Amino acid sequence: MLSPIGFRTQFFIGLVTLLILSAARADYLLGPNDLIDITVYGNEDLATETRISDSGKITFPLLGEIEVGGLSVGEAETRIGTLLSGLGYVRDPQVNIRVQEYRSHEVAVLGFVNKPGRYALDTASTVTQLIALAGGVTPQGDDRTIVTRTRDGRTYREELNLKELLEDGKTSEDIVAEHGDVIFVPRAPVFYIHGEVQHPGAYRLERNMSVAQAISLGGGVTPRGSLRSITIKRKSADERLTTLDADLDELIEKDDVIYVGERWF
Repeated sequence: MLSPIGFRTQFFIGLVTLLILSAARADYLLGPNDLIDITVYGNEDLATETRISDSGKITFPLLGEIEVGGLSVGEAETRIGTLLSGLGYVRDPQVNIRVQEYRSHEVAVLGFVNKPGRYALDTASTVTQLIALAGGVTPQGDDRTIVTRTRDGRTYREELNLKELLEDGKTSEDIVAEHGDVIFVPRAPVFYIHGEVQHPGAYRLERNMSVAQAISLGGGVTPRGSLRSITIKRKSADERLTTLDADLDELIEKDDVIYVGERWF
């Protein structure tokens, strides 16, 4: 049970959160296909639920067509209120707009996340916040995230390293998402290990991983295995496959195939 002080603290935190959220909603820029609910205090007959047209307009009682696309929620409230009072319909109108469906500002979060799909930008959101909204990265997902965006007819990509952003405190390098962005989490790089190891197979490649660490992930060598008989098959830049003799300190690369051979005696 919460103490009176604890209750007051929890209430205060909740109130501050609500105020911040309300302010963010007021700054939201309205756009085509957003569904909004408009009320005017004391004038229930003016209550309207409407979807913004492709041209950014709505139809409102007494006023007809009004352009609200590109306005923030607060600016749209002011515009409607000014028109109502200026035309003599309502004295000192208190207009409230609530966005019921955010459709004009969306991003796609795809790839190895738990809940891929399209997400509305109802507030200013960063790439990491949207990935969290999509349920986070799956165990097969990479530390890298690729953001593809189109601006002024040109498409370009930006890459983020989630591990560095979150674990190394580089949050200032996070990207604020914008309408139309595609956030993609690729599959994590893997390596393969087989031969005389307990659990051969494919494993996630971590940064600066050595052969010794790779063998450990594979459960260690079998009684017949030899740590002096290790080779790596690796693709070169021109896609040619080469075979290298490796020691335990060798750093492995994406798609390396590690083979642990048998003892000679």
